[in-house]
Amino acid sequence: MNIPVYFFAESQLHYVWSRAPIEGKTILLVLMVFSIFAWWVMAFKALQMRRAKKLNQFFDAEFRAQKGVLGIFDRRIQVDGCPLFTVYNDGSLELDARLKDPATDGRKRYVSLKSMEHLKRTLENAVARESLKLESGLILLAIVVSGAPFMGLLGTVWGVMITFADVGQKGQADLATMAPGVSTALVTTVAGLLVAIPSMFGYNYLIHNLRVRSVELDNFAQELVSKIESEYLKDDE
Repeated sequence: MNIPVYFFAESQLHYVWSRAPIEGKTILLVLMVFSIFAWWVMAFKALQMRRAKKLNQFFDAEFRAQKGVLGIFDRRIQVDGCPLFTVYNDGSLELDARLKDPATDGRKRYVSLKSMEHLKRTLENAVARESLKLESGLILLAIVVSGAPFMGLLGTVWGVMITFADVGQKGQADLATMAPGVSTALVTTVAGLLVAIPSMFGYNYLIHNLRVRSVELDNFAQELVSKIESEYLKDDE
């Protein structure tokens, strides 16, 4: 039962494409490029968010198992692609630099309040950079979400305009005269919606995940600062 319907739909689309003006074909091709690009961005960002989530969970469990703040840093562990590790590593590098004792070539026991302020700014910058990395590419998906319906609307208006122009030139409003333009107008509208609707759902899903990852980064940075203060900051300073 489905095979005749499939060939029927295919033949109808072929008819619309063969009768569509060059402007309508151009709009459909642009929408096709938008669709391919949107699905590629959604797949890439979804995989990136999923990988970041798994690595964050792994690193968070490892970090909480350490007795000291610099435990992971001193072991020279690297977790590429993990946002939490990047924030931790930047903070640890800054802390290690502030703890350097030129006299003994070792580490000092405590850091000053001024050093803590520098450390906080380092962590804030690291959180901002990692959030921007996760956000990169979403603006392009947002452009597809907002632009595809207007591209479809442009095709609709153009198809109706061509239809009335043909009717005026031929002096008759029969079905054979109006069908190509009207069908092109409707197909471009449908194509624009078919591109925009999945992109909108994907964009909202990715934005939600981005907010979750950003909150995780903020919370981790605050927790890291608290642990550093309790371990390396004197109570009387």
